Amino acid sequence: MIRHAKAADHADIRALNEAAFAGPAEAALVERLRADGDVMFELVAQADGAVAGHILFSRLWADRTPLYAALAPLAVRPDLQRTGLGSRLVRAAFDAGREFGVHGVLVLGHPAYYPRFGFSAEAARTVVSPYSGSPAFMGLALEDGAFDGPLTVAYPDAFKD
Repeated sequence: MIRHAKAADHADIRALNEAAFAGPAEAALVERLRADGDVMFELVAQADGAVAGHILFSRLWADRTPLYAALAPLAVRPDLQRTGLGSRLVRAAFDAGREFGVHGVLVLGHPAYYPRFGFSAEAARTVVSPYSGSPAFMGLALEDGAFDGPLTVAYPDAFKD
């Protein structure tokens, strides 16, 4: 089952991110994004009544009107990785993003993983950000024209840490 995260899930989400990323950095990012009010939405996947996956979209500030989001992080319990759970979370997040009015999504992620969802470095080539030019910096348009022409985005301060 995939659903929106609740405050009661926060401790489990922290533990999940620490396990999935073998350290506290991603968990700290999530907590800082929450504390700063930069979370657009979070989804969790449950397995056997426990949080087994998590995805977060945060707001990006763009130099044009449409809404843009950063996907980070995506975490799946280590024993459930490579089972399709992460893919289901990403697709559910795209649906939720469309409901929120997200025009385009940017990710700094593994170049062999995220293209399966339609992300590409080519889509992000017109985007100016601290991550521009990296093969791991990829975009996906949820609405036509999201990445047509130049676009400058600012990430939440949590990403700087």
